[in-house]
Amino acid sequence: MLDGVNVALGVTGSIAAVKTVELAHELRRRGASVRAVTTGAAEGIVHPWALEFATDNPVVTEITGSVEHVELCGREGWADVLLVAPSTANTVGKIAAAVDDTPVTTCATTALGAGVPVVVAPAMHEPMYDHPGVLDAIERVESWGVDFVDPRVEEGKAKIATEDAIALATARAATPDPLADERVVVTSGATTESIDPIRTLSNRASGKTGLAVARASYVRGADVTVVHDGPDLPYASVHPVESAAEMLAATLDAVADADALVSAAAISDYTIERRDSKIRSGKERLTLELEPTPKLVDEVREARPDLPIVGFKAETGGDDEGIVAAARQLLGRAGMAFVVGNDASVMAADRTRALLVRDDDVSEYEGEKSGLGARIADELAADLS
Repeated sequence: MLDGVNVALGVTGSIAAVKTVELAHELRRRGASVRAVTTGAAEGIVHPWALEFATDNPVVTEITGSVEHVELCGREGWADVLLVAPSTANTVGKIAAAVDDTPVTTCATTALGAGVPVVVAPAMHEPMYDHPGVLDAIERVESWGVDFVDPRVEEGKAKIATEDAIALATARAATPDPLADERVVVTSGATTESIDPIRTLSNRASGKTGLAVARASYVRGADVTVVHDGPDLPYASVHPVESAAEMLAATLDAVADADALVSAAAISDYTIERRDSKIRSGKERLTLELEPTPKLVDEVREARPDLPIVGFKAETGGDDEGIVAAARQLLGRAGMAFVVGNDASVMAADRTRALLVRDDDVSEYEGEKSGLGARIADELAADLS
């Protein structure tokens, strides 16, 4: 996601600076090269040697006659993106006022003047974050195209965002945005049908592929909505659902003004009338009557006849010919842009093998599910363009 991206990491004097060693490692794990820049206050919290170790590069602790700010963040500079993490209230205010009296604010002024993308992850006590002057400064800097990674407000503190949220925002800022101004809805994971207050019917879908598509779409500039039985996500609006009926209703609502749907969820084909009390255990046999659920893609197609839809088709024990045939049947029935077909054995795994099936073309992907998400987002962007 950050392969080949050069990140200038500005570190300021928030106590959250203790997290920047691991943040630098995480950026590098995702493929980035990192060079750190510190304020004097930051050096009292995290030693430059620690950042040098984490980045495998010398740390800029002062601006000298070598004009380090220009070499890093100028028009022909090294950095593809400047990430200020953590940023104090003091630094946000200085960036907004073009005050460059530290190496970090000097790099920010240079980057903004040179058109280098800037991402800011604030971290401070909550009353400081709520100060009207700080909020005005954030609003002003955002109006210049700077991306802010919202802090986690808890325990009276505006804590720095997670490493994952910061890395995603950095990737989004440094990546071409073919999905900019597009609203993409992604269904993900399994649905669950309640038998009684305790027992359920579900399947083995993990949601890894759906979330990989959502993340890749976000990085490419999309406004993403995820419909799933899972947690809130820093990069998407989430519609929480559990059953197939809830997923259908939430998806129909979400696609009303969407530009595309990626239907990656493994939705229950059958439901059951839920019993109000627990079914007592015993030796006698029990018969459950299952009722078919409506097909989500068919309902969406009826509601939005022209909406580009990407479908998924999982088969068991089938060869490529069987997977392609099933995918093409779905492709034609629901008028999809393309269908991703695979063997159900990859459910819950980190790696996958998939066939991207169109009317007149079949292409193969094999690798990490994160890579499949990127491939699907790129294919979708090409279709929408």
